[in-house]
Amino acid sequence: MSTLTLVRHGQARAFEKDSDRLTGFGEQQARMLGTWWRDRGVTFTEVYCGTLERQRHTAKLAGYPGAIADAAWNEYDAAGILALSPEFAAQFEPHRRAPDANRHFQRAFEQAMMRWVAGDLSSPSVESFERFHQRITAALSAILAGEALSRRVLVVTSGGPIGAMVQSVLRAPPGMAIELNWRVRNSSITEFLFSGGRIALDSFNATPHLTEPHLVTYR
Repeated sequence: MSTLTLVRHGQARAFEKDSDRLTGFGEQQARMLGTWWRDRGVTFTEVYCGTLERQRHTAKLAGYPGAIADAAWNEYDAAGILALSPEFAAQFEPHRRAPDANRHFQRAFEQAMMRWVAGDLSSPSVESFERFHQRITAALSAILAGEALSRRVLVVTSGGPIGAMVQSVLRAPPGMAIELNWRVRNSSITEFLFSGGRIALDSFNATPHLTEPHLVTYR
């Protein structure tokens, strides 16, 4: 039996001009994950990550600077999706400076994402949900195709691919991929067991290395 561990990157500077970068808090989360693994003797035989800086940096700080970068594990284009949704600006901009701006942002973002999942938002320059989902399932198939026994595979990726993986393995409706995505914590651990082309979810969204509630973040 082999294991596949998916880790979401540490907290990043979401929707800032330089959004593909960990915050200081995100760097701390990644280091704490690496320390938690080392203290328990956890090692991996194969390590991959997406090509985004926040994914690569998380892998490095967690103790795997030599992780193989593969764009198949990159996040969906959130900025591109929001740019296709005029309703997003109309719903969020009036509340940008409000004390509860984050709540208004999330509500508008969720609506735009569900339209993207349904295929109502499309552009040649923005990856569709269908293509995104196919990319993630193909990346999973490539891992399952390996012939070695008792493999311990680590992939440092993002919330969207993790949500899509869990939804696919559980054979849930496609929209569940995004619902799960909202719940994925920064630096969290999601584990699968696989053998002979079969795969099963073993644990989801665990953060045992984040020892205080204030260390848990979602964006």
